[in-house]
This record gives sequence, structure tokens and C-alpha cells, in this order.
Amino acid sequence: VIPASRPDRFLRLLNPAYPQIIAELEAVSPDRAPIRSLDDLADALRQRADLFHRQGCRLSDHALDTMPQLPASRADADRLFQKRLSGQVLQPDEAAQVQFAILTDLAAIYEDLGWTMQLHIGALRNTSSRYFDKLGADTGFDAIADMPIAKPLAQLLNACQAQDGLPRTLLYSLNANDNMTLCTIGSTFAKDGEPAWVTQGPAWWFHDQKDGMQLHLQQYSQTGVLANFVGMSTDSRSLLSYTRHEYFRRIFCNQLGVWVENGEYPQDMSALANLVERVCWKNAAGLFA
Repeated sequence: VIPASRPDRFLRLLNPAYPQIIAELEAVSPDRAPIRSLDDLADALRQRADLFHRQGCRLSDHALDTMPQLPASRADADRLFQKRLSGQVLQPDEAAQVQFAILTDLAAIYEDLGWTMQLHIGALRNTSSRYFDKLGADTGFDAIADMPIAKPLAQLLNACQAQDGLPRTLLYSLNANDNMTLCTIGSTFAKDGEPAWVTQGPAWWFHDQKDGMQLHLQQYSQTGVLANFVGMSTDSRSLLSYTRHEYFRRIFCNQLGVWVENGEYPQDMSALANLVERVCWKNAAGLFA
């Protein structure tokens, strides 16, 4: 169990309290420098990342309920950021452009620190206004979204790579229809000498159950190298959720057994043992070391 950084609040420009959130970041920054531009924000976020790094953090996590949008230029994104800081409200497409710029800055920070970046895509939040008003957010009224993700995700990863700031990245989608999309996009951002630099993470949320895990494993193995799969992870705050690691191991080994019995994988116990060790422990241990 290791700490992770989740700076989502600095990406949610449509939040009415966004200027106050930035002011709070200023207040906790060691140099208390004013944040007036995207470069200022990047400097402040780097200081926070350095603090997390000293506490053992080696990965970040971002929830992309909507996809960031490639801005015409960084100057345009900076202008929109300053507009938001002044208290003006942005349109969703404007906020998405600023989000794109902030994410590329964060990715460069993660790459410099040797972190892994996680992108969790495709949650449809707070579908019932009645229960949101009654109970608030994160109380069981979220669902699976079906938004287009391929082009904006590829543009984001490409922008990070173009500035030599693409860290090792795990991609998750709450929509199982995106499994093959994530696998194939990730493989196009390879890094020499590094297996699965950008790759799909494990089945997530509604899909970390038997059928979801089996489908995920089957599709991952069809488009990638299964031995490089990171295995199961959890960001849950419930200790009971950690049993899903044993659940995953049983499902994974059963799937391997099915492939062996069907003649789709060699009945080589040494190779199978190595595969299980890598997927169920070693890959994750190396990723987060």
C-alpha cells in the first residue's frame, strides 16, 4: 500500500469554487508565490508533487469524467485560465482546453519524478438530481458513460510525448466497449526498452467482477503482451476491498487453465508460473517501486 496523488480539484474549472481552490494552493506552497498563469500553477503543482514524492508517492490518479480538448495554443489555454481566475465562468469546451494544458504540465512533472500516471475515464456522475440534492456526491448514483474518447485521449498522450513528458501511464475506462481502444492507443505510445509504457490498467469499478475481469483479460491478451499486464490494483478506501486481489488471482489462473486445456497456451508449468508471478505481483511491484 503506497500513497498516491490525486490533484483533480485543480482540473475542475467548472467548479464555482475554483478561484478559491487556487488561492488555497497558493497558501500551502512553500514560497507562497501568486498563481496568475498556467506556468505559475505548474510551479505550485510541482512543489506539491515534490512533497508527495518525499512521502513515498510514486503514482498519480486522475478522473476524466469528460475528455480534455486540444487547445489552439498554450497562450489560448493560458488566457482562459486567467479568465477563470478572474471569476468569469468558462464554457465546458473552454474548461476542457485548460484541463488539457494542465494535464500535460502534470504529466511532465510525473515523468521527471519517475511516477506512473493513471487516467480513469468514463464515469457518468450524479445521474439523479433528487438523490444528489439529498445525499451529495459519491453516494451510489454514478453510472457508465458512453462518450467518444479515442481522439482526445490520443491527442493528450501525443502532446505529452511531443514535449518528452509522457510518464508511464495506466489507462482505465468504465465502459467495457473502450477496452480495445485503450489497448491499441496505448501501444502506439511505446518507449524503447520499456515494456507497456502506456497500457490498459485492470478492470475497474463495475467491471472488477468475474465476467468483467475475464472479458478484460481476453481482450488485453488479444492486443498486448499478457506478461506485461499490471494485474489488479485498488484505490478503494475500504480494507475489505483488498480481497479483490485474491479474487483476481483466482480468475486469472482459471483463465490460463482454460487456455491451456483448449490448446491455446503451452502446458509449460515453468512458463505459466513465471506469467502468474509477473501479472500477480512482480509487474506491479516494479511499477510502483
